Amino acid sequence: MTLFVVRTSSAFARTGVAATKKLGSAVTRNRAKRLAREMLRRHKTGPGTDVVLVPRREMLDADITRIEADYLALLGPDRAGGRAVASDSRGPRPSRRSQGL
Repeated sequence: MTLFVVRTSSAFARTGVAATKKLGSAVTRNRAKRLAREMLRRHKTGPGTDVVLVPRREMLDADITRIEADYLALLGPDRAGGRAVASDSRGPRPSRRSQGL
């Protein structure tokens, strides 16, 4: 997942989920958005924080504890009062040979 976190002077937190058509069919995108919304619901941020979560295909195959761990790892510095974060938990991309293509 990719996570964008921005601190604002607002008195409340705002969250959003952006799933593109690259993710797959409407059913796949909606499932990814449901998982992302559940993550945002379980782990609320404080007032003055805007969070946008962009799901990735890997989220669909992972179990909820792994998704939670990735989300909290990405959100970690911001929850401690850090600065704005734009992170991606995918890590290095494998070469085409390692994918069997």
